[in-house]
Amino acid sequence: MRITILGGGVIGVASAYWLQQQGHQVTVLERREGAGLETSWGNGAIIHVSSVQPWAAPGVPMKVLKWLGQEDAPMLLRLSALPKMWRWGLGFLLASGAGRHKAGALSNLELALLSARSMAEIRAATGVEYDYAGHCVIKTFADAATLQAAALAHEQLAPFGLETERLDRAGCIAREPVLAGVAPEALAGGLYFPQDEVGDCNKFSQGLAAWCAARGADFRFGVTVRDLVVRGGRVVGVATDQGEVESDAVVVALGSHAPAMLKKHGIDVPIYPVKGLSVTAPRSVWPEGPRHAILDDAHKFALTPLGDRYRIVGSAEVADYDTTPSPVRIGALMKNVGTMFPQLARAHEAPGAVQWAGLRPMVPDGRPRIGATRVQGLYINGGHGHTGWTMAAGSGRRLAEVFEARANNPEPVA
Repeated sequence: MRITILGGGVIGVASAYWLQQQGHQVTVLERREGAGLETSWGNGAIIHVSSVQPWAAPGVPMKVLKWLGQEDAPMLLRLSALPKMWRWGLGFLLASGAGRHKAGALSNLELALLSARSMAEIRAATGVEYDYAGHCVIKTFADAATLQAAALAHEQLAPFGLETERLDRAGCIAREPVLAGVAPEALAGGLYFPQDEVGDCNKFSQGLAAWCAARGADFRFGVTVRDLVVRGGRVVGVATDQGEVESDAVVVALGSHAPAMLKKHGIDVPIYPVKGLSVTAPRSVWPEGPRHAILDDAHKFALTPLGDRYRIVGSAEVADYDTTPSPVRIGALMKNVGTMFPQLARAHEAPGAVQWAGLRPMVPDGRPRIGATRVQGLYINGGHGHTGWTMAAGSGRRLAEVFEARANNPEPVA
């Protein structure tokens, strides 16, 4: 089967890999000059099997409203975005009930565990290098009560496959000696997640794309997709600025831009962009820094050692499709990091540092849409929000399973 994938981010590339493994003729169309150059470029670099809980959770809507318009808020909702996202917001509110939140967490955990297994298989099969490191993720907490609540929430997922180790302050320092320099009032303990991994999503995307291309997949970069070609109720190709690409099936893996493409054909998917910020700085700004990725609950940041760099993230901003890094929010992020690690307070100003913003494709209930649509021959792999890197390998595999079972007319997901 000739399958065209729209989007060369990590979701599109992982989809291409698994579909090619099934023997399909795969073409990937990407508007940028290479794979993984948009949302896949500067994310937190952690594959979070431990972070599968949807953002829609009891109490969260009220927190978001409280932060409305606050430039330094962990999650900033801009007033200008409200008119365009009221339906999405209503869906988020409805998904925040305890029952739906738990169902979403269990569904996402299943996919995240599949993805972790799939990543291991891809590494073994391809040898792709992407600054991978395992057994190196700790989440820290400033007080015992917050640690206790977080530990219980994670331990409730233990029967379903999540592994968590609770650490006191001494246990955190034993695993990551750098934490000895953190004040006692800022570090009561933490959670260690042995299933979480670290890796450069951009390097993985580009490496896997090159591996697939060397085995016959057709990656076309610098191509603008204009529309789907639909005849007789079925997708038969893709119209681009470089001509039509004939296809037996099309996969939309366009991240936050998927809704615009699908809406032209009567498909409404509740994906809305939520901007995230990151700073990537050379490891030389703090050569003696941590060897573990540190997620700090109190200050809402993640610090990830990534090869010869650090990746620092910790922001969510609902601001439509703007990808300009806000200096105010970059400053707030670095202030938070500097509170724990003063050595990194000005890392964003170091020579070679990169300040970046990307768009998380968020759905209200936090559960990605993977599978067939109501249009024959048209599929979607999207809506992963903050878990795209975590779930990419498993999502591509699950999509390939849908193709394998296509004769059974799978239920549309969009």
